[in-house]
Amino acid sequence: MSLFNDSSFLKQTCMTSKHDWLSARPIAHRGLHNSDNNICENTLSACKAALIRNFSIEVDLHLARDGVPVVFHDRTLERMCNDRRKVRELDSTELRNITIGSSSDYIAPLSELLELIDGKTGLILELKGIVNEDAGFVESVAQCLVDYQGPVALMSFNHWILKDARQLAPQLTLGLVAEGSERRYSGHWAIAKECEVDFVTYDQNDLPNKFCEEFRATGKPLLCWTIKDAERMKRSLNYVDQITFEQFDPDNI
Repeated sequence: MSLFNDSSFLKQTCMTSKHDWLSARPIAHRGLHNSDNNICENTLSACKAALIRNFSIEVDLHLARDGVPVVFHDRTLERMCNDRRKVRELDSTELRNITIGSSSDYIAPLSELLELIDGKTGLILELKGIVNEDAGFVESVAQCLVDYQGPVALMSFNHWILKDARQLAPQLTLGLVAEGSERRYSGHWAIAKECEVDFVTYDQNDLPNKFCEEFRATGKPLLCWTIKDAERMKRSLNYVDQITFEQFDPDNI
């Protein structure tokens, strides 16, 4: 039996204008970063570059030791900062003093990113959960967004993050990040229904699949990640409403 045939879920699936922005513009993965110009991923410079081009922006968040959400992808600083310490071992002030790559950018708190974007383009925040280490994570992000005016969404791979977000900040747009084979169909639908997600973003390598086809049929936005060339963009847009991209210009195809 298809989990799609659930009237209680279908009643919640009417597309509303507040979610239209998710599919309006391509989404710059970790900002519009460009190694040739020394613009690193998940930096204020990368987000400013995306803003100038009117792309929506996706960034990753971790929780600093002092409970401040910061913009960074990895659990450790090694890949981006040549530092073996963990992000969550340091306070946000310490992280702000660490430069990323050879750029002049630093690990910025979410509050500085919100001030930069100021509602001028869509912003998608991926919360990078860690089992048994996420107490207060959703609350801290939601608090940063209390007075934010503009299109913004939270998303995560992690079901506990999504559950917390739906309970603690029900007014926020919420999305499931997902990947995998058809054997994950039931699990994806279980999370989507329990957390009442407003959108899904799926690994483009796993498209098409039954879950995505059924979710998109509800009228809620289906996105994909991460597209790196025009050929994959054209293929993916047969199955999704918008792409998350990097390493090429989707407006120059």
